[in-house]
Amino acid sequence: MEFAFLNDWNVILVPDGKDFQQIFAAQRAAVAMGNSQPTAIVYRTTKGWQYGIEGKASHGAGHKLCSDGFDEALEPLSQIADIAMPRCQADNQRCEAGQKEEIVEACFWEALGAIRSLLENHHAMVEALAARLRNARDRLNGLKRKPRPNAPLLETVFDTATGAGDSIPAELELSPGQSTTLRGELGRVLLYYNKASNGAILSAAADLLGSTSINTAAEGFGEGYYNADTNPQARLLSIGGICEDAISGVLAGISTYGHNIGVGSSYAAFIAALGHVSARLHSIGNQARQAIFNEPYRTFMLVCAHAGLKTGEDGPTHADPQALQLLQENFPRGTVITLTPWDPQEIWTLVAAALAKRPALIAPFVTRPTETVLDREGLGLAPATVAAYGVYPLRKAHQQTAGTVVLQGSEVAYAFIQEALPLLDKEGVDLEAYYVASAELFDLLPVSEQQRIFSEKQAQRAMGITGFTLPTMYRWIRSDRGRRMTLHPYLKGHYLGSGQAGMVLAEAGLDGQSQFKAIMRYLEDL
Repeated sequence: MEFAFLNDWNVILVPDGKDFQQIFAAQRAAVAMGNSQPTAIVYRTTKGWQYGIEGKASHGAGHKLCSDGFDEALEPLSQIADIAMPRCQADNQRCEAGQKEEIVEACFWEALGAIRSLLENHHAMVEALAARLRNARDRLNGLKRKPRPNAPLLETVFDTATGAGDSIPAELELSPGQSTTLRGELGRVLLYYNKASNGAILSAAADLLGSTSINTAAEGFGEGYYNADTNPQARLLSIGGICEDAISGVLAGISTYGHNIGVGSSYAAFIAALGHVSARLHSIGNQARQAIFNEPYRTFMLVCAHAGLKTGEDGPTHADPQALQLLQENFPRGTVITLTPWDPQEIWTLVAAALAKRPALIAPFVTRPTETVLDREGLGLAPATVAAYGVYPLRKAHQQTAGTVVLQGSEVAYAFIQEALPLLDKEGVDLEAYYVASAELFDLLPVSEQQRIFSEKQAQRAMGITGFTLPTMYRWIRSDRGRRMTLHPYLKGHYLGSGQAGMVLAEAGLDGQSQFKAIMRYLEDL
């Protein structure tokens, strides 16, 4: 009650949540409240009431079938309805739990039959219940509710993503030499989809709306935070401040209705961990729903912002390499897609590719600092649109090569391209470099296509360079030798300190000079 009241909700207490007259009175009072605030009705009840296992003990399994407690719990029904419940006897002996399963199963079926006969023989009761359902249906139909004019059109988001192909909208194209952030480009991409769908994307953040650039996704709609009564056009939600688990839970719930995509943003260090439960339950629910409705999953998004080592002076508590390992390849195939772009130019392509697959969760990992947009063509790098494959050859060798390097993480990719690669070129090293932009998008390709892009033979010979944890490289680096030579933030056995990005990368041995030396050692050993 205090929690709801402190957050400006109307609060109504029902002292006895088993008394229907009190329940009805509270619900009528809530409807008549008349102000613009939400209303919480708090019912005081007893867990397991009249079941024989009450309070904190009423958890998990209940009474075993045909145990004394089972019979006692059903005794009131037997008295009122004058029906005999089964006793689960075999050779005049009560069956113990877990014994003589076929008798217990028959007893269970008999109990269900007894309940069914009760309903069949009390037509007036069943009709009264059915009448309540019909009346509720008629009241709802009488309201003649329909979407407001210019209501959000969620399917437009997925249709736009599916039709994206290899093209990037003109307003989202970036030019070499331009300065921008990965988080900022993600905000612009989400705004593009929000405009196309009349506001189907609802966003929230901890205390980082501007810092993670997620507020960009709501520009041009109502200013401030959403309020159903006073500010319904706004596309930003206020959900408990710095409370990533609440943000994730609310946004997963909103997404489940199938009218909006909830997008929650915070430091990757926190939202990947605190949003994990909501992500898992949302995925479970979406999969289970397909047993009834053969429809695509209902997507929500956790933006793992300020990801990686370039987070700055916040240090090891916030610049977290571990966050990706919590989500990447950690869910049933097709339910969750993680995105790990290195270049702001890849954001549109990766988000479109992920939305087109319609997973239950999309988790983009975007960094904090401003980056320079590189001339990929001039540097001999693959175009940004090939990121849609999930894994792609960042730079192909000009001739048969003995070495393959696999990169993942924006900080290590920039250091490789801007610092290590010129040193390798100076030494005449013809290296094959691959980038992992999304392990799950790669997994969704046909196996033959996966082998064409990145073969098992290459994985056996490759070394890795990652801004995340070493286990996230195991998929791509198959040999013990390659794993020993793989560079990662914890290679030196400790959490990294605070400081400017270049200093932290140097401490980890992930700066360009260190990458160059490690690659040369790898080639010599190979």
